[in-house]
Amino acid sequence: MHIAIAGNIGSGKTTLTRLLARHYGYRPIFESTETNPYINSFYEDMRRWAFNIQIYYLHTRTRQLLDIHKENKNIIQDRTLYEDAYIFTPNLHAMGLMNTRDFENYQHIFELVSSFLQPPDLLIYLRADVPTLIRNIQSRGREYENSIRLDYLTGLNKRYEDWIEKYSRGKLIVVDLNKLDFVAHEEDLGKIYNMIDAEINSLFSDEI
Repeated sequence: MHIAIAGNIGSGKTTLTRLLARHYGYRPIFESTETNPYINSFYEDMRRWAFNIQIYYLHTRTRQLLDIHKENKNIIQDRTLYEDAYIFTPNLHAMGLMNTRDFENYQHIFELVSSFLQPPDLLIYLRADVPTLIRNIQSRGREYENSIRLDYLTGLNKRYEDWIEKYSRGKLIVVDLNKLDFVAHEEDLGKIYNMIDAEINSLFSDEI
């Protein structure tokens, strides 16, 4: 079983990954920001480092997926390869922070790589409005996130909604963080568990 968690910056993907991994006994696969050699430079100068950071993510997430399928274990993944390709990279291009040559090069590489990879069995999308995202970003106090632009977050949110509306690679759960606070309220976390259990049971029923 491969469960992946998708959502904008500050939506709580890493926190939910930890909670679900502990609850289900699955192996968590995290997006590492501490070992990312481009993250600080990117937020200081997005135009200069946009292509570099997206190629880095493409490489590291592809390696994660290959390792996942080799181990053949139940896993929960923090962020997906598809978010980079359908949300972050096009958003950088649309904002003029990645030139067309680099954008098209990235897309060609992604199309080739993704043709060899299997999508997650279940995708959980964490939906949040921009004020909620900003509060979460400020509360976790990561220095490199202090310079995130409001228009950047807003553009990402729009692309996330467009992507989720058309998503058809597997089972999908949408968690509305404007209505559920799974960190502060245990009953809200329980509602997420129930939604996941229903989809997992459905997956196993489909295989019979």
